[in-house]
Amino acid sequence: MFIRFVAGTLLATAIAAPALAQSDIEGYLCCNMRTDGKWISDINYAGSGLRVIPLGTPVKATGYGRYRVHVDIDGSRQAIGNDYSRDIDLPAFARRYIVPEDPRVRMAGFPSRIRQAIESARVTRGMTREQAFMAVGYPVSSENPELNANVLRFWRDSFSEFQLVFDEEDKVKDIVAEPTLLNLVVLD
Repeated sequence: MFIRFVAGTLLATAIAAPALAQSDIEGYLCCNMRTDGKWISDINYAGSGLRVIPLGTPVKATGYGRYRVHVDIDGSRQAIGNDYSRDIDLPAFARRYIVPEDPRVRMAGFPSRIRQAIESARVTRGMTREQAFMAVGYPVSSENPELNANVLRFWRDSFSEFQLVFDEEDKVKDIVAEPTLLNLVVLD
């Protein structure tokens, strides 16, 4: 009975997470992401022992696991964990974070203040959605089902939420958070 359960579980996992062709998804990291050296979570918490892998870093997907995309990135093997966006299937999730064109090329044309914010993994008023995502990653879909919503929720850690409020021109008009958190996430 146990062997049948394990075999069934492995088969279900294999069906849910198909094999990835070697050349299927290769490109550049879409946005600044934090890693412990092995794991990059879609929530993108900042924390001790975590370092930022900058947007534009070359990355290649090598396979899928349970709620993760295995990648070669920054000279090491890591996994991008689909911890909070599980309504997005793994191939689409992989393509969200691995983009075909180097985002640093677009970033080079942004105003200096916007480039500084992105390079420091912070947000600033006047950023477009694209620029905000480059800076702090995508908001998790479990809390933000629509990327075009007027308000998007992000977290610096499990207790520190900040919100980006967009105006009618689709630019950040306000950043809402506790004052001490604002100092960490906003470049003024």
